[in-house]
Amino acid sequence: MLKKAETGKVIKRAIIGVLALAVAGGIFFGLRYYMQLQEYKKRIEGIVISRVDLSNVRDGSYRGSFDAIFVGAEVVVQVKNHTIESIDLVKHKNERGAKAEAIVDKIILEQSVTVDVISGATNSSKVILKAVENALESQKDNQ
Repeated sequence: MLKKAETGKVIKRAIIGVLALAVAGGIFFGLRYYMQLQEYKKRIEGIVISRVDLSNVRDGSYRGSFDAIFVGAEVVVQVKNHTIESIDLVKHKNERGAKAEAIVDKIILEQSVTVDVISGATNSSKVILKAVENALESQKDNQ
């Protein structure tokens, strides 16, 4: 059986060990988050939305996506007679950018992916636009 002084030392060592693990875990997850945040910013800054010539897009259903770590979108775009008939936002991972989903209506109305982003949801808007562009461009790969 351990003496009282030895028991106190064991408890102190256990507490120090737990605290050391907590600090190490905090540092690990903090660095991991920081690295993901930097990659997220890089992906968002790198988004370039190019005009899609709908006269070259055949009738059909096209799936596209874009992922920027913290924000992502997956869409299905229906095209008929070189016109965007509908856009189904299958998945939209966002932080505070849910209002960006209104950009789908703007795309359909203007028949273009080069529309203005939704104020207050810029990053989510860009991601959705890129997903739609990727969907429309995907049909080129299937020709």
